[in-house]
Amino acid sequence: MRNIETQEVAVAIIGSGPAGLAAAIELRRQGVGEVLVLEREAEAGGIPRHCGHPPFGFWEYGHIYSGPGYARRNVQEAQDAGVNIALKHTVTHLGAHGLLDGVSPEGSFRIQAQRVLIATGARETPRSARLLGGDRPVGVINTGALQAYLYLQQIKPFERPLIIGTELVSLSAVLSCRRAGIKPVAVLERNSRPTARWPLSLFPRLCGVPLHLGAELIKVHGTGRVESASVRMADGSVQEFACDGVLLTGEFTPESSLARLSELQIDPRSGGPLIDQYGRCSDPRYFAAGNLLRPIETAGWSFREGRQIARLLAQDLRGELPAALGGMRIECQAGLKLCVPQVLLPSPEPGLKHLQLRVNKARRGQLVVRADGREIWRKSRACLPERRLLIALQELDIPRGTQHLEVDFVGE
Repeated sequence: MRNIETQEVAVAIIGSGPAGLAAAIELRRQGVGEVLVLEREAEAGGIPRHCGHPPFGFWEYGHIYSGPGYARRNVQEAQDAGVNIALKHTVTHLGAHGLLDGVSPEGSFRIQAQRVLIATGARETPRSARLLGGDRPVGVINTGALQAYLYLQQIKPFERPLIIGTELVSLSAVLSCRRAGIKPVAVLERNSRPTARWPLSLFPRLCGVPLHLGAELIKVHGTGRVESASVRMADGSVQEFACDGVLLTGEFTPESSLARLSELQIDPRSGGPLIDQYGRCSDPRYFAAGNLLRPIETAGWSFREGRQIARLLAQDLRGELPAALGGMRIECQAGLKLCVPQVLLPSPEPGLKHLQLRVNKARRGQLVVRADGREIWRKSRACLPERRLLIALQELDIPRGTQHLEVDFVGE
């Protein structure tokens, strides 16, 4: 077995989406030496390069781009900043203290990084994990596959699909279908209200696509390819929709398989690595940013978060952050789906500005924070699934010596 030469770098970034490239650009601006971005695909830019529609990039660049244009701008900014982007480089193992193993077309590689930022993003839950009944015909895909078919391969995968879900990504799918001459049969949402905010939730109807709330796909039918689908409607009846495809949107999960195979601690609620308010993982050589932390945020949010965590990472390299010891765990009660970060260190050094929360279902009531069982903060909130819910850390007067925080949603 041949010896693999170890390449030493200041920072290795795994993933070249908005969070990874924004972090790489900021690290170079902070004076960090060699910054290496490792991307397993043949082209950098992440998910936006599959999304041939606007709006991307307004807050980052003061200009509205399509997804591919935005991805190209991010890549160009990184290259101009002196970032080295290694394509077709797949990291296979996260070792202790920043030692990375991987493979590329040239063979195996090994990298020793002073710090590693994991920015592998999120992926949509496939049909196999959604427990859908019925046949297994061709034509059941998710939005990532749709965008790749339309914008990368110039192929229409169907003509009259049924679209499942009302997250932002499903609305972009409606737009993509409209541009490609595809006419969706309907958009279905199993909840009683759309996930996307009003007035964006009006978009399917403005495009002439019926929107059915409280409707759940239960079976797909077809021999060879999709022919129809059975849907349980809000009134309990089952209706057959004639269609030639089913587009499954949303239900994102962090792309955390690499972290799960390592010694890093994984938060069972978010599905991503456990971090403190500086973006540090349980091994302090590793940081994480972007949709790996909690599915799912916009490209702009991921870009800004990558940039912010890069500043913190640069501080850590300079020895300006507190030691990653003695943090208090944050516990979510049953009313909440997840919280990021999951650990807070008792330090005056600022890090991430908010606790980022999600709920599993629409709720209205009091959001409460307790320190060792004693209430220290409370506010009324109305929340919907997959919507960003924030608590400013500067609003929390956490008593010295607190061992753990508890975040709860108390319904009215």
